[in-house]
Amino acid sequence: MNKLVDCVGEMCPVPVVKAQIQYKKLSLGDSITIITDHSCTSQSLKEAFKKFACEIDVQEENGMWEIIIKKVG
Repeated sequence: MNKLVDCVGEMCPVPVVKAQIQYKKLSLGDSITIITDHSCTSQSLKEAFKKFACEIDVQEENGMWEIIIKKVG
């Protein structure tokens, strides 16, 4: 399962808080995709999710970031 979290137009810490709420609902192997238009969000998410067993993939295209966080442990 992949849950989409739309954070376009939202500044940190809002995307981090939304991502953490959704992440806690995931089962092992599931993921969330955060969509944002702020470059700082990807770094904030990486820092916030260091304490979780997860994989993070960041893709940027035309000023939009797609950050996929997969629960692996």
